[in-house]
Amino acid sequence: MISVLIDISLTLCKIRLMSAQSSVPTLPPKQALILELLVEESELYGLQLVEASKGKLKRGTVYVTLGRMEEKGFITSRLEKAPADEGGLPRRLYKASAYGRRALDAYAHVVRHLTPRLAR
Repeated sequence: MISVLIDISLTLCKIRLMSAQSSVPTLPPKQALILELLVEESELYGLQLVEASKGKLKRGTVYVTLGRMEEKGFITSRLEKAPADEGGLPRRLYKASAYGRRALDAYAHVVRHLTPRLAR
């Protein structure tokens, strides 16, 4: 009985240790949507993403999500030059990185092949 308890506790410790060390990035549905839009359109700024999402993305959260995606390496961004004659602030344009494209392909594969048919 004591040896069984020790085995279980050691297994649980290993599982916790493995999950704590795992740094596999996740791809939530909103991030997948953003990647899909960026792959389709090449380069967009935040409000264009909101408009293209047809209500699935909100103005108040899109930039936070874009920041997280850039930290994960899924997207890159650059500042567009401000229009000289109109005087305004430069806009930040976002583009899917090669890593982001691979993550989206893997996500699409999981959705197509590994999710149960009833969940679709």
